[in-house]
Amino acid sequence: MHRSIKLMWDNYLACQSQPSQYPVDAPQAWHFCDNEADAHECAQLVLSGTKRATSPSLWFFESSGEALPHEGDLNIVTDWNGKAVCIIRTTKVQILPFNEITVHHAGIEGEGDGTLDWWRKVHWDYYHHELQGTGYEPQPDMPVVFQEFECIFPADAV
Repeated sequence: MHRSIKLMWDNYLACQSQPSQYPVDAPQAWHFCDNEADAHECAQLVLSGTKRATSPSLWFFESSGEALPHEGDLNIVTDWNGKAVCIIRTTKVQILPFNEITVHHAGIEGEGDGTLDWWRKVHWDYYHHELQGTGYEPQPDMPVVFQEFECIFPADAV
């Protein structure tokens, strides 16, 4: 774990009026995407308020044993190298078929040109990579975990 994660969490706790209501240990930290350039770009889009959602496949969660996100969860977003960028709070989680993602969903995900066509193409390619070796193959009606969030603590907050 990059030392910036603990530092960010400690700074966040120091800014809270009731820090004892939070765990001492930092929440789960992760980066977006499967490559360095996109991971850095997405982290910056979160900081700017453009990116307010993410959408891994449900099958990824099932095959990796990771817990699904829940409303109210806190996570630390990092860059590709694991350096803390910000803390986000999950505001909504929906499980939707890939082919039922809408223009609204694509827009709040905030990547590319913001269109549904762009979202479908890029995510279809991403799901092929994400699901490699899991026994799952992307399908038009495969379940997607659409996680909406807000940036609540950027790295430069203190």
